[in-house]
Amino acid sequence: MKKIGLFWGSTSGNTEIAVEFMEEYLQDEGFEVESFNIADIDVDKMIEFDNIIISCPTWNIGELQDDWDSIFLDYEKLDFSGKIGAFFGCGDQVGYPDNFIDAVGMLAKPFMKNGGKLIGRCSTDDYDFRDSVALDDDKLLGLGLDYDNEEDECEGQMIMWLEDIMEDFI
Repeated sequence: MKKIGLFWGSTSGNTEIAVEFMEEYLQDEGFEVESFNIADIDVDKMIEFDNIIISCPTWNIGELQDDWDSIFLDYEKLDFSGKIGAFFGCGDQVGYPDNFIDAVGMLAKPFMKNGGKLIGRCSTDDYDFRDSVALDDDKLLGLGLDYDNEEDECEGQMIMWLEDIMEDFI
């Protein structure tokens, strides 16, 4: 059985809703999932997992959610060699079209820089925004969920993304 560590932070509750859906979906597919609110654990806990899903909403104008912001300096020092990671985040592509899911990019880039293998890149075709720190070679470094403007789309997007990343976990 493949084991996944799911690390998240949530302020408005949207990320927590997505985390609960993903956790249940992955368990139904035979994965063992341990879910951790980043506010309640030591960031070093991530290193205990070979398969990692990280989620952070973009807050204010292109900022990390407060719980992630408070541990970011320690996070960016972690050695992710041999780890496989997928990232998703909540954002508002209409209200903040220049910063859509910036937090995903802010967390995915140090993960890759420190040896982690990133999976779960997403096409920008289903989104309507101008810019993002999460953009890399015309793809997003993870899944963007826009509960503010496209709540009805989120569950389907999560299922497609999960189906895509499940095969890449070891």
